[in-house]
Amino acid sequence: MPIAGPISILVTSNALKGKLKYCNILALGASFSDFIYVLVAVYGITHLFSYYKQVIPYILGVGSFFILYMGIRIIRTKLDLTHIDEEQKIPDIGVKKRSGALYTGFMINFLNPTLFFGWLISSFIVLSFAASLGFNTSGLENVVDQNLNQIEKIDGKALIKPQIPSYLQMDTLKIFKKENLLPKEDPKHPVSMLLISLFYAFFLSIGSILWFFVLALLLVRFRKKIDINIINWVVRGLGVILCLFAIFFGYSALKMLF
Repeated sequence: MPIAGPISILVTSNALKGKLKYCNILALGASFSDFIYVLVAVYGITHLFSYYKQVIPYILGVGSFFILYMGIRIIRTKLDLTHIDEEQKIPDIGVKKRSGALYTGFMINFLNPTLFFGWLISSFIVLSFAASLGFNTSGLENVVDQNLNQIEKIDGKALIKPQIPSYLQMDTLKIFKKENLLPKEDPKHPVSMLLISLFYAFFLSIGSILWFFVLALLLVRFRKKIDINIINWVVRGLGVILCLFAIFFGYSALKMLF
């Protein structure tokens, strides 16, 4: 559930305008970027990081301008009762706007390299937790751990690897410790590793889509209960936050370059 971030702001601001389909397509586009970043993070293509690291400042720079543009557009938005009225049928968006929403969702996530590190850390937690419960992860949690260590060597900075709390580890679940209940680990194989990485990335993307679908649906359905002036202020406030994200990305890019 990606609760905070540029995509969350775009989904929220557009849902308050009643653009449910636009939000859903936006979330779909963002999920494509999530899938790519998760797959790269967990499958172990860390030898590419040395090359990827060099272009991160430029990706952040382009992303900052893209997000700033979206933020300014949101700030300039002004809704009225005619457009916000839930009883009025929201016209279906055309093919061009649908492709635009898909492109916007994909690019905003793709131009945010911090997602790569975010998914890498969260995947380490999730997979380590699953392995501690006795689930067969085909050793993927060890691969992610190795990825973190390799990136630390390349980047020269230590990445924070949170420890699984003791009450969530296998030691406290003694009932599952019987040998006949534990699935046997399959030997590591490139094909099986790729398949489980694909499934993991795919279902994380599906979870992200479902979260944004539910969020957009709830906001569209209940937006009529909120005063129109409050909605306008909320939408503009979200635009300001989006601009702050852009400034932070731009600052980070300049800091990396100089």
